[in-house]
Amino acid sequence: MSPEALPLSRRSLLRAGGAAALGLATAGCGFASSGDPAARATAEAPIDVKVDGDLVYFNWADFVDPAVFTGFEKEYGVKVVQSNYDSMEGMAAKINAGNRYDIIFPTAKWAQRLASGGRLRRIDHSRLRNAEAVFGGYGYFADPWYDPRSAHTVPFTMYKTGIGWRRDRLGDLTGSWDDLWNAKAKGKVFLLDDRDEVLGMGALKLGLDLTTGDPDRLARVTDTLRTLRPHLRGFSSDSYNNLLNGNADMTQAWSGDMAAMLAQAEDPSVYGFEVAREGAPVNSDCYAIPADARHPGTAMLFIDYMLRPENVKRNIEYIGYPMPVRGTEDTYTALVEPFPQCQVTEADLKADLFFRNVTAQGERARDAAWTEVKAG
Repeated sequence: MSPEALPLSRRSLLRAGGAAALGLATAGCGFASSGDPAARATAEAPIDVKVDGDLVYFNWADFVDPAVFTGFEKEYGVKVVQSNYDSMEGMAAKINAGNRYDIIFPTAKWAQRLASGGRLRRIDHSRLRNAEAVFGGYGYFADPWYDPRSAHTVPFTMYKTGIGWRRDRLGDLTGSWDDLWNAKAKGKVFLLDDRDEVLGMGALKLGLDLTTGDPDRLARVTDTLRTLRPHLRGFSSDSYNNLLNGNADMTQAWSGDMAAMLAQAEDPSVYGFEVAREGAPVNSDCYAIPADARHPGTAMLFIDYMLRPENVKRNIEYIGYPMPVRGTEDTYTALVEPFPQCQVTEADLKADLFFRNVTAQGERARDAAWTEVKAG
């Protein structure tokens, strides 16, 4: 397959440092809490799990196997009307602008923002036939920090961040974030085009809190990252294409994208993926139903349909990201055999290396630090 024909990696258009990010981050949690008691009551009311219209779906592009969509449409006699975003900030901007969706997929900290702002429907897990395979198999999600008792969410995917590299050009690495400074890769290193990931990497390298909003600590992070600039070719979230087409010898990368790369690589042994001993950020995307969803019943049916083991396995193989559903682990293990560090375990989840929400002042400090890093 030619480089031009390669599909974009899952978050390749992510631009967390863009104008939308700056506008929402400085607003604190980014979502105004509804003052309407009736709206609050609706958000908390149980959802009747039944077809109540077509499914208006809002997610990253190409993140559900098309065959799974087709099966859902055929079984329930509905259409899936798709829209896509290229960042969490882009998702939030659309929601704040009044666009209405039936199902969305926020990351953990954005799920917390949405739920605390009263912008999500409560999800009664007992009404989902397949929910026990999630919450009975992955105890972490029974009461996660971002959504107590998972009252408004169901976990969709899991992933962590590490370093992908060309073994054929660099040999073995040392298992540290210091590897990004490898002199042999100078000029062919990419960082993710993502504020939290880049600042988080610098913070972990220094032994600081992953999501620090302290200006003095962020100054230490930016000073450290400034020493990496001579090694960089650029910032890009199209991690596996950069490796496959030779633009990169090394790149900061999401585990799921590296797993997806295995389907494109002619010889997987040419590549490697490691997580750093200083700590690897971990995250989860969630199923969530907006408070103003027109078809919440169909959304519940879709979540339950997606949790069927056969659909989970199909989607894991399609997107390269593990899904926390008991009985599907072997599918992901087989997929990532060449890159075993792509696995996300219960211990990874409990290591408390999720990106967290900070104060509005802290968000402004993080925005300023990211602007400084990007400016060089």
